[in-house]
Amino acid sequence: MKITVMTADEQIISLDVDPHETVENVKALLEVETRVLLQNQQLLYNGREVRNAEKLSALGVKDDDLIMMVPSAVSSASSNTLRFNPDGSAVDPGAFQQQIRSDSNAVAQLFQSNPEFAQAILGDDLNRLQEVLRQLHREKLEHQRQQEEENALHFADPFDVETQKKIEAAIRQKGIDENWAAAVEHNPESFARVIMLYVDMEVNGVPIKAFVDSGAQSTIISKSCAERCGLLRLLDQRFKGIAHGVGQTEILGRIHVAPIKIGNNFYPCSFSVLDATNMEFLFGLDMLRKHQCSIDLKDNVLRVGGGEVSVPFLQEKDLPSQFRDEKVLSKETSSSGAPVISGTTDKSKNVSTGGQSSGGAHPDTSQAPDFEAKVAKLVELGFGRDAVIQALKFFDGNEEQAAGFLFGG
Repeated sequence: MKITVMTADEQIISLDVDPHETVENVKALLEVETRVLLQNQQLLYNGREVRNAEKLSALGVKDDDLIMMVPSAVSSASSNTLRFNPDGSAVDPGAFQQQIRSDSNAVAQLFQSNPEFAQAILGDDLNRLQEVLRQLHREKLEHQRQQEEENALHFADPFDVETQKKIEAAIRQKGIDENWAAAVEHNPESFARVIMLYVDMEVNGVPIKAFVDSGAQSTIISKSCAERCGLLRLLDQRFKGIAHGVGQTEILGRIHVAPIKIGNNFYPCSFSVLDATNMEFLFGLDMLRKHQCSIDLKDNVLRVGGGEVSVPFLQEKDLPSQFRDEKVLSKETSSSGAPVISGTTDKSKNVSTGGQSSGGAHPDTSQAPDFEAKVAKLVELGFGRDAVIQALKFFDGNEEQAAGFLFGG
């Protein structure tokens, strides 16, 4: 049924409510419409104050009935605290924040109706809170403007072309608004910020926060992190290239193997080294596959080795501030643009030596000066030249491993 609520400043609000709705829930709806906190509202029906626990049907409220909303005693005592500027920001944002924080029910309702506003209330950034309040004020003004335009359309000429376009736009916008309202009611968490998946690891004995990204082709470590872990001395510059994702980042080379510790177990890991500033260590699909990892979002853990080790994903409070800015991080390495090495570069000749991907790639060892000598030795043992070249490339130019492979075949 529809009821009409008149505020103390003669604002008229129409609400579509269930007859069995409680007065408290009606106040919650009015809080969204009027920005007057639930505990500061006093509702009158037929001149009598109604209590929060009472239901509309029990009070005898019927379709199109009028209910008055007046400031409560608490509201008059805290009116200075809850005053707003013309742009919608709070006159005293600190006092405004504390006033809402003091009411756990109001905060809980905000998390249901407007998670972004609730996070600003519970956060420490008053500037962010003011921005959210201004945005809510702009949305309210825009909603009022749309309502006025819709009302004006009722009196416009329905055969006018411009009027028909406005009616079409109004119908489309109404569908969008209904879709948004359904999302707020049934899926409010979709409006909250999503924290990426990080776990605690040790690389060569140095503790790090590892970004787990199954959408990245290879495991990546930054130059500064590799230096801190004492691994830069192992950098193989034959794997230079360009990581293509959201933008481009230079790949300095590859570290072929180093120990990483996940939980209480040690695992061998290889990774590409990027000249990146906002990413330390990215645990990519190559190592996730190699070590039979699974991302368990139900238990919020990363399982390694087929489940022999489980480590929890870190909460936001456990992450350094630079890791919380997903917008910056996504420009360095993102699931939608997983870094891929487009090619290695021989600086002495300044030419591209072939396209390679960052996962499971091998350097073009055929450019090494002793490569032909190794080929000649193995060919003398009776193996075909093409098979020898493929084996040497597969084992990064290691003559003994290539020979063992060829003899084994």
